[in-house]
Amino acid sequence: MHHTDQQKHADHRGHHHSSHLPDSIADIKLAFFLNLSFTVVELIGGILTNSTAIIADAIHDMGDSIALGQAWYFESLTKNPGSRRYTYGYRRFTLLGALISIVILLLSSVFVLTEAVPRLITPEPANAQGMLLLAILGVAVNGFAVLRLSANKGVNAQVVTLHLLEDALGWVAVLVVAIVLLFKDIPILDPILAILITLYILYGVIKNLKKTVDLLLQATPEELDIERLKTELQELSLVKREHHTHVWSLDGEHHVLTAHLLTERPLSALEYKDVKQAAGEIVARYGFFHSTIELEWPEEACRIGANHCH
Repeated sequence: MHHTDQQKHADHRGHHHSSHLPDSIADIKLAFFLNLSFTVVELIGGILTNSTAIIADAIHDMGDSIALGQAWYFESLTKNPGSRRYTYGYRRFTLLGALISIVILLLSSVFVLTEAVPRLITPEPANAQGMLLLAILGVAVNGFAVLRLSANKGVNAQVVTLHLLEDALGWVAVLVVAIVLLFKDIPILDPILAILITLYILYGVIKNLKKTVDLLLQATPEELDIERLKTELQELSLVKREHHTHVWSLDGEHHVLTAHLLTERPLSALEYKDVKQAAGEIVARYGFFHSTIELEWPEEACRIGANHCH
């Protein structure tokens, strides 16, 4: 059995690429403290303005604070090297964090709906001036956090950004309603907008849930053309064909490749080196975080089993 690990090539490419990305841990940490502090302000403001919508949003933000806290924890874990138990490292822990965030977001959205629907029947008056001030502050705080996190490509950061985007949009709705209520007594606008925004966010949650489940089930990343990759490997000089080529992702950003290459004949040391280098160049172009390519001679027993290889 002959194999080569191209991780060195991919790691160099990955480090070069990541130098242009924001520090997701620092961004999530900032968003956590902003969200937690503002939740306290919301609870007090909701009571003072007699606005059930703001109180509901405060409870929703409390759920977001929990999501941000766990996201901060799981993102921090990914910086640790692999261990004897987790040899690939801790990047997949961010998927667990994303799943927890999705569940919290689903539950909090259902809560908002249970608060908003009854208000369609019996609208309650609220302090429009107080709502306006809180809405301006809410849009500013959540909008700033969304901008800081939106450039992160990790699934966990994307789900957290969705949490904050929901809050920002919710405060835009409160802002619009507060302005209208300053001039006209139409309190039913508040629950109507709240329901529309929540349905929009639920649509986004379902999309993120599908992506997270695909990653947990080790689906091939959508942006990667695995058939083209197989063709490139099979067209290498001295390679008869590829088989058992598998691609999956640790966290939606760091991809892993394993492949078997059956050679036309037993190779000399120089030929082996040439094939190894050519395969490494293909891996580097695709930017894999980790890859293992095994070269097999004709008539050699495949480790997966003869019935499944040649």
